[in-house]
Amino acid sequence: MARVKGRDTGPERRVADVLRSLRFRPVSHPADVPGKPDFVFRSRRAVVFVHGCFWHRHKCRNGQRSPKTRLDFWLPKLEGNRLRDARTRRRLRAEGWRVLVVWECQTRDVVRLRERLARFLQEERAGSVSSKR
Repeated sequence: MARVKGRDTGPERRVADVLRSLRFRPVSHPADVPGKPDFVFRSRRAVVFVHGCFWHRHKCRNGQRSPKTRLDFWLPKLEGNRLRDARTRRRLRAEGWRVLVVWECQTRDVVRLRERLARFLQEERAGSVSSKR
C-alpha cells in the first residue's frame, strides 16, 4: 500500500503530456474543488479525473479483478471508492462543472486519448457560441 501513489501516476502523467500537447495548462489537485480532481480547467468549468481501473472498479478486465486476501477489508473499501466517486461527480455537476473520467486502460492509446480530451475541452466553446445566437 505504501507504494501506491495518489498523484503523478503513470496514467496521470500520460494525460498531462497530452494536455500539454493540446496547449492546455490545467491546475492539478486543487483543494478547493470537490474531490480534488486530477486536472481542473476553471475558465471552462471542467474537471478531469484519471482513475486506476483496479482501485476505482472499472468494468474492464483489470477493474474486475479481486484481491486474493483480506476480502472482508478490500471489497468494501473498493466499493466505497466507487460510491465516493459517484457522489463526487454528482456534486461537481450540481455545482456547474463538466466532468470527464479517464480510466487507466484508456491512457494506453494516446491517439484516442488526445481526441477524447480535445473533444471534451472544446465542448464549452461550442456551447458558448450556440448560446449567443
